[in-house]
Amino acid sequence: MSLPARLTLLEYAALAFIVVVWGVNNAAAKLATEYLPPMLMGALRFGMAAVVLAPFVRPPFPNWKSLLMLALVGGPVHFGLIYWGFSMAEDLTPLAVSLQLWIPFTAIFAWLVLGEKLSAAIAIGLVVAFAGVVFMTADPRAFRDWDAIAVCAVASAAWALATVIARRTQAVAPIKMQGLIALVAFPVLALGSALFEPDPIGAMQRATPLVWACVVFAALVSTVVATGLLFWLVQRREAGRVTAYLLVTPVVSGLIGVVFMGDVVDAQIIVGAIACISGVGLVALAERWPRKTVAIESVGESS
Repeated sequence: MSLPARLTLLEYAALAFIVVVWGVNNAAAKLATEYLPPMLMGALRFGMAAVVLAPFVRPPFPNWKSLLMLALVGGPVHFGLIYWGFSMAEDLTPLAVSLQLWIPFTAIFAWLVLGEKLSAAIAIGLVVAFAGVVFMTADPRAFRDWDAIAVCAVASAAWALATVIARRTQAVAPIKMQGLIALVAFPVLALGSALFEPDPIGAMQRATPLVWACVVFAALVSTVVATGLLFWLVQRREAGRVTAYLLVTPVVSGLIGVVFMGDVVDAQIIVGAIACISGVGLVALAERWPRKTVAIESVGESS
């Protein structure tokens, strides 16, 4: 069955749902990591998600070494860094913007590792995106969180590397891939929390109902429902078309940060954020993404 050239109303509704969920999830992650250590937060999220996704993880496991590497980099490494960055920061907005750097990082890794073409439009987008983050971070208020922004930028690079590994891996059902990530991330982050974070049991006991709601939201609504919708979309449409719309996610997070979490966003932060998102958008639209590329959850949310 052929699809219309333009996105359908149902597809637009799915995109809007994903953007709102991931925008809210960034704020939820920021709130939760004020009470829960970062690796513990990740372990709880993926432990809950694994319960739902485990039935979809069945043999065969083609190219299992690449799958394991993808699950490690895209799971405990990426999300461990994200939650660490959130736990360090005072403001949400600059972090949400910096997480969009996964798209230009993907173009760079695809060029270095896969030999994919780096066009002039992509190169310009890369420069604009990274310059925007630097300009935004140089703002006196945002500069307080420069280390957290740097950590989130590294997390974006980890997700980009996972995306490139996915391109080299034999096709695996997206829901199976998400289940693998959850099953790998949960024990690794749980062990890391037990070894390196102070009193994780006490932190869980002290967590408020709102904090637990944030964990459940991340595990089920974001990881399972919103990501499931993303998989449905990229199986119907070119991934590059879908990615461009997801750039609205940091706008949702920024609005929540300003209205509810005390973020102060001045002109320099706004200009830097717009430059970053514009550069990322240029890369997303210029790159020729394979239609059947394995898709995994975007770092537009905290993913």
